[in-house]
Amino acid sequence: MVYKFTNTKYIPLLVFQLILMVLYFIFVRYGGDKHYDVRGFEGTHVMIFIGFGFLMTFLKKYCYSALGFNWFLAALVIQWALLCQSFYHMTDNVIYITKQSLLEADIMSATVLITFGAVLGLASGLQLLFIAIIEVAVACLNFWLVADIFKVADVGGSIAIHAFGAYFGLGASWALRSRKTKSDPATTTPTVDLGGPSYNSDVTAMIGSIFLWIYWPSFNSGLTNSNSEYQRAVINTYLSLAAATVTTFVMSSVVSKHHGKLDMVHVQNSTLAGGVAVGSVCNMHIGAGGAIAVGIGAGLLSVLGYRYLTPLLTKLNVPDTCGVNNLHGMPGIYSGLLTVLFAALATKEEYGTDLFGVFSAMDDKGLGRTAANQALYQFFGLLVTIVISTVGGIITGLLARAPVLEPLKDHEKYDDEINWELP
Repeated sequence: MVYKFTNTKYIPLLVFQLILMVLYFIFVRYGGDKHYDVRGFEGTHVMIFIGFGFLMTFLKKYCYSALGFNWFLAALVIQWALLCQSFYHMTDNVIYITKQSLLEADIMSATVLITFGAVLGLASGLQLLFIAIIEVAVACLNFWLVADIFKVADVGGSIAIHAFGAYFGLGASWALRSRKTKSDPATTTPTVDLGGPSYNSDVTAMIGSIFLWIYWPSFNSGLTNSNSEYQRAVINTYLSLAAATVTTFVMSSVVSKHHGKLDMVHVQNSTLAGGVAVGSVCNMHIGAGGAIAVGIGAGLLSVLGYRYLTPLLTKLNVPDTCGVNNLHGMPGIYSGLLTVLFAALATKEEYGTDLFGVFSAMDDKGLGRTAANQALYQFFGLLVTIVISTVGGIITGLLARAPVLEPLKDHEKYDDEINWELP
């Protein structure tokens, strides 16, 4: 029996993989024994492939795509991100790869997976992969500006990873939105609404939430510079997550439309907002009580966002399937604003030798910034991130509407059957 290739739509991705292979042959070498003991890699890896993947399985008929495309995207993006990030720090045109390089690429892949949450079920497989490739290049440019030019303190990536991924995703989602016309039968509303959860899909999504919750301290602390920084990051993240979780359950009941019942959307997502909100300040001297306060604020912000802001975005025709604005966007901005405050309050007496590890630009032997100047640069970094991500997302989304990327018709959205052989 002779088999024919009936559909070659993903073949360009294999070509891209082969190009990556060639680039690795040319530019990449092993980094020897540098950074072999970096913390957080294994935990972050679990978050990327299990946490994000299962969190997005809440749609009733999109679980194959949530898990499958999460895996596909992450595997591709990690390779591409490692190159894009390292091109800014090459030594004699050579990239020396270490365990820390892999961790940084893992963290960068989270940016794409956050964006994936905004367009989940709304974009075709080819559109997702196209968006991912463009986004990584733009996100790495933004990361270079934030980390190397502005010298922003953002160890947990709440600014350059979470806020960037959320607003790039919302920009792309707005650009990809349906433009219905009465004369176009392809835009008719499907007879069955697949854009919501089922009992079983909500349960599998909770697996993702719990894995993310458990490993978030590893994500935030992975790139810390000293043992004391690492310990503060773990403690602050853990306490903020715990406080956000308690606040989420309480607020979910308070804002409920159904006599104080809990909403699984809040429990799956807003419980994690504490990890995002504390990310940029987790290695700073915010105090244990401060970490709890950050978590309480994040839980309030996220639940209220799901309850009141998400319906408003829907009315404004800005789809956000997973509510990434409430889990990553607003908590990311919140964290960025907190860095402005804590940078302005930072003193050498309080931080000791850790001051220049947390705020590298305040080193007397380097740029020698004052606390006030560092706070200003923290704000600039946040502002630039929001602008670049939103504009970049809109432009990428518009490009992704090209027919060659097979945009979904309305009746094809949120449906695994378009991309998968189902049992």
